[in-house]
Amino acid sequence: MRASLIQIAVDPDEPVDARRARAADLVRAESGHADLVVLPELWPVGAFDYERFAAESEPMDGPTHRAMAEAARDAGVWLHAGSFVEARDGALYNTSLVLSPDGGLAASYRKIHRFGFDKGEAVLMAAGEDLVTVGLPRLTIGLGTCYDLRFPELFRGLVDAGAQAFVLPAGWPERRRAHWSLLARARAVENQAYVLACGTAGTNGGVEQAGHSVVVDPWGEVLAEAGPGEEVLRAVLDPAKVTETREQFPALKDRVLGVAAPPSRER
Repeated sequence: MRASLIQIAVDPDEPVDARRARAADLVRAESGHADLVVLPELWPVGAFDYERFAAESEPMDGPTHRAMAEAARDAGVWLHAGSFVEARDGALYNTSLVLSPDGGLAASYRKIHRFGFDKGEAVLMAAGEDLVTVGLPRLTIGLGTCYDLRFPELFRGLVDAGAQAFVLPAGWPERRRAHWSLLARARAVENQAYVLACGTAGTNGGVEQAGHSVVVDPWGEVLAEAGPGEEVLRAVLDPAKVTETREQFPALKDRVLGVAAPPSRER
């Protein structure tokens, strides 16, 4: 399976509509290069541009969904469209979409762990509740978003639900980039799964973004890593390697604590 991670730059001076159209064109450009394309977290508005969250929020079937569905269909790819600020039932959510090659909605995931402690996303957005996996041809992916990366129990739950790879859009800050790289490899090693972690470039809300999107294999080896600026990162995944790794070094079978599968859903 060929994967492309689009590390888009979020420039606060670029209108959201213009960035939305540009992201769609970048997705279309991966036609013939990728089976799965991934965008980063909150790329329409910027993960740290808190003051714009409410103004740029949209319903599930809003302009970001429509633009990304059309781009997925035009490119003929599975598209993890990163995340956007979803307005739903009077609350805001950090919501991800996975779209099929025909543009249909295969899954949505509302971020469970909100960052900010007593400010920012943590107080402006509601928390999701469901673990989500998506069955792609030959590979089942589990969904997480940015700060979720710090909570290994989420990824254990996704493994119990059948995940062989984790797709994680992010707006990770440059000042904690070392944690980004370390945690992405840790989640891959401890779960013997691929990690596709796609971050943003640029600066938003006064916070410099880390970039450095990365693809890690089930042994924790880095297959591809981006730099700090806007770029498209490509890697080839071998679904058989997940099975081989888990059979050759069957550490997951030796789990003692927390082995009961939590509630999950596939959509």
